[in-house]
Amino acid sequence: MLAPRPQGVSDPRLDIEILEVHYIRGPGRWTYRAVLEAVVDIGGLEEYPSNLIPGLPQRLEQWLPGLVEHRCSYGERGGFLRRLHEGTWPAHILEHVAVELQSLAGAPGAGFGRARETSTPGVYRVVIRAFQEQTARAALSAARDLVMAAIEDRPFDVAGTVASLRALNDEHYLGPSTESIVLAADDRSIPFVRLNDGNLVQLGYGAAQHRIWTAETDRTSAIAEGISRDKDLTKELLRSCGVPVPEGRPVADAEDAWAAAMEVGLPVVVKPSDGNHGRGVFTNLISRDEVLAAWNVAREEGSGVIVERFVHGNEHRLLVVGGKVVAATRGEPAQVVGDGRCTVSELIDLQLNSHPLRGSTEDCPLNFVRIDSSARIELARQGFDADSIPPTGTRLLIQRNGNVSIDVTDELHPEVAAMAALAADVVGLDIAGIDLVADDISRPLDAQRGAIVEVNAGPGLLMHLKPAAGRRRPVGEAIVEHLFPGAADGRIPIIGVAGTRSGSRIAALVAALLRGDGNCVGLATADGLFVDGRRIFQGNAANWEQGRRLLRNRFVECAVIENGARSIVSEGLSYDRCSVGIVSSLERNARIDAFDVASADQMYAVLRTQVDVVLPNGTAVLDAGDPMIVEMSALCEGETIFYASTPRGDACIEAHLGEGRRAVRIEGGRIALRTGTSVEYVGDDEAFGNETLDDLLPAIAAAWAAGIPAQRIAERLEALFRPIPVAADATA
Repeated sequence: MLAPRPQGVSDPRLDIEILEVHYIRGPGRWTYRAVLEAVVDIGGLEEYPSNLIPGLPQRLEQWLPGLVEHRCSYGERGGFLRRLHEGTWPAHILEHVAVELQSLAGAPGAGFGRARETSTPGVYRVVIRAFQEQTARAALSAARDLVMAAIEDRPFDVAGTVASLRALNDEHYLGPSTESIVLAADDRSIPFVRLNDGNLVQLGYGAAQHRIWTAETDRTSAIAEGISRDKDLTKELLRSCGVPVPEGRPVADAEDAWAAAMEVGLPVVVKPSDGNHGRGVFTNLISRDEVLAAWNVAREEGSGVIVERFVHGNEHRLLVVGGKVVAATRGEPAQVVGDGRCTVSELIDLQLNSHPLRGSTEDCPLNFVRIDSSARIELARQGFDADSIPPTGTRLLIQRNGNVSIDVTDELHPEVAAMAALAADVVGLDIAGIDLVADDISRPLDAQRGAIVEVNAGPGLLMHLKPAAGRRRPVGEAIVEHLFPGAADGRIPIIGVAGTRSGSRIAALVAALLRGDGNCVGLATADGLFVDGRRIFQGNAANWEQGRRLLRNRFVECAVIENGARSIVSEGLSYDRCSVGIVSSLERNARIDAFDVASADQMYAVLRTQVDVVLPNGTAVLDAGDPMIVEMSALCEGETIFYASTPRGDACIEAHLGEGRRAVRIEGGRIALRTGTSVEYVGDDEAFGNETLDDLLPAIAAAWAAGIPAQRIAERLEALFRPIPVAADATA
């Protein structure tokens, strides 16, 4: 049964069909970032741009007001809406709607999109940014349904669709604490690799990497974590170093809990000895019955129970990173005010839990307030319970700390900061959440009998990123600076080899030249995956997955990765940027029909990716004998070294050398490394057996670009190609 046709449209094929979807994980012909590339058939709608479908622009604008921010080809706010009214095709509309739905779902960096015609009429390639694959796929599918509903003038549940996409993104995307660190690393061009479906992330490549798991790092000691979980041990260690902590001790049973309360003096706190997230913690207990009731709950939340002095004041959380306090927040009591009509439970929902920052998801810095055992004690002390209806104006305390969420970093006294840093150091944590109680954080703790009550490993960062009041603090940036101080970028030298002919031999030669200084070199080619000369995978490793394996390897100090044209167009590069990018060949008749690469210009757009990703302090190594490859030099942010195995590239090289730049070529039967007018030789062109100069020269140029001096290159070439002595005849 055909869907209703737009007014005045008679073509029966009025549908948008998504034929294929490819997840391109790294830099490719579209952009540096991961994208979804979909093959989309718009059928008969090819004849009906948006200005010929009555009401379509208005419906889209009403459903998705954020489309006004899409600048499109006009480069200005409202540019896409202008295109809608002037007339554009459904594939282009699909692109923008998918991008907008991702943005509404909370996916970062979702602004990139493209829609390009293919060689088949009515069939397009639609490309959208895909920071998170599952979210991007679902957004693309939902965008197709939304656009068709708008074309056919029928209802569409935009709010429900966005809610589903947001839930999917929350399920699969990084948590907010991890995200803040990853985005801070990205801002510094430090690459990141997600290692599992959760929050385990690698920052940097190979031997230069660090790993994080939320707010824990590979510098976080397992012993320190164990100490922080043992609250009594933590307190003893802190006390021995002069850190103020509340008096108290572990207790064996309920009666012992009361005895301990008498020793330290009422009021007291009863809490699990190794609990977390505040479960089973009871504060300001002032009677035997309260202490005994609290002990019964606390013992279920941990392996033991502690009774300690109740410290008067507000709870604070200080974040210590690398020995420095980088953020501080304060908690305030959760209270409700009676209205003479609602029960306490209803008042909590109306006055507390309705706050937009409260919730059960990771995006909410404030938890929902519940009437737990501790809250029931507080209410009973005031003469109420959950079902009571307080008189109008009656203020009731529900929780003494209704979440720590008010930024007070600028109020912090230097002595308090020093004490928090000392506490983290005593426990041995590089990143710690220090819980302390004090009336006034701008005064030293001793002057007000304040105390540090807990030291936490793996602290949440959300309270500092989205405080209920006060400034957001750059805690992700602080953690990245802790792991990568100064100008450190987490990068190892990466040499990428691209071309339409096999680059396996070039890559193998580059790796052999780089290994001469004892570096652990990783090599990924069509011949396999190698680490320090040892094959660890047999088969074609010139692809995204195997290249990524090298970059996850903590022992790899330098990586050489072959990138065939098909792998670039179908998967993308396995790295974001490289130190050296080689483009060795561009055959004019090479094709990749499955991806509509059927001309030399289209192949150029694929192979230029290898040059596009060269770092500003890196080098492109290009064949001077091919004019199309020579053009890529203008795309390189860094230096270019030309090479030529035949006189065909001489004119290009001469002009290049005339500008004082570098080139590798044959001069008088010798391999010359030239910088302007200066020259060094690294061997005779006939000394390398059957090795072709088309493979050898780019490899030599890449080693030179990677910082290997000419003399060392000559020595390594001699070692690699030294004739093997013939054994003497044993019968002679």
